[in-house]
Amino acid sequence: MYGPQQFTNLEGPVAEVYENAPRRRRRGRGLLIVVVILLLILLGGAFVADHWGRSFAEGVISDKVAEQVRAQKASSDTPDVSIEGVPFVTQVLAGEYKDIRIQLPNFSGPTGTGDDIHLNLLDIHAKDVKAPLDAIRSGQGNVVAGTLTANGKIDYPQLVDLIGQKGVTLSAKDGKLVGAAKVTALGQQLDLTGTAKLTVVNGGIQVRFADVKATNLPDVPLFQGFIDSYAQKLAVDVPAPKLPLQLKVQSVAPEADGLNVTFGADDVNLNAGGL
Repeated sequence: MYGPQQFTNLEGPVAEVYENAPRRRRRGRGLLIVVVILLLILLGGAFVADHWGRSFAEGVISDKVAEQVRAQKASSDTPDVSIEGVPFVTQVLAGEYKDIRIQLPNFSGPTGTGDDIHLNLLDIHAKDVKAPLDAIRSGQGNVVAGTLTANGKIDYPQLVDLIGQKGVTLSAKDGKLVGAAKVTALGQQLDLTGTAKLTVVNGGIQVRFADVKATNLPDVPLFQGFIDSYAQKLAVDVPAPKLPLQLKVQSVAPEADGLNVTFGADDVNLNAGGL
């Protein structure tokens, strides 16, 4: 049989074990919290560094593109450059960028014929860009885009001015450019409509109207001769403006508010001071 003193001695160590267990759990939780805080600080620092590095590189490219715009005697608002894809640091280390977007608001470029072509926005995408770290850091060296594609819109009032015929209105219908005008011939007012063929020729846009008819008169040869002569006056060759980054006209399509022009180029140095 055990006496009272023996029970007391047996209960003493058990009580001590239970008292120490909560202290160990508290120390474990404290260590975990410290680790989490350190990780958050490191991640926050990495995010700040990534954001700063991206902004710096975008600023370098923006400055170089602005130089190219000026070299073409063209103008625009400050180029807005955004390097797509995350994280930025891994792209820097690899020296390869999948997509760099360059926007030139209020772009205006001379055509060499005394006219300027205005685009509300020249929206450029540079794909497969090779950019060594030293070129980005110093602003020197080559930053080469494998392909460049761009879009800009020539609005219809501007195109009417280039045609130079009063009373002409332009619109898009079923994917075609439609022209309309009111003219007087032989004492009759003619309401003319016709569709235009758009062709890229020698880096510019050729506009030629065909099938021009008077909607308020029968198909009379006397009037049709006048109409055909007038249609020839609507023909216009729209030369491309002087563009940065070696961009050239590739295609054109009529849309509700103007001619959407697609430009392109291959193997272009974004870091060049001029062309």
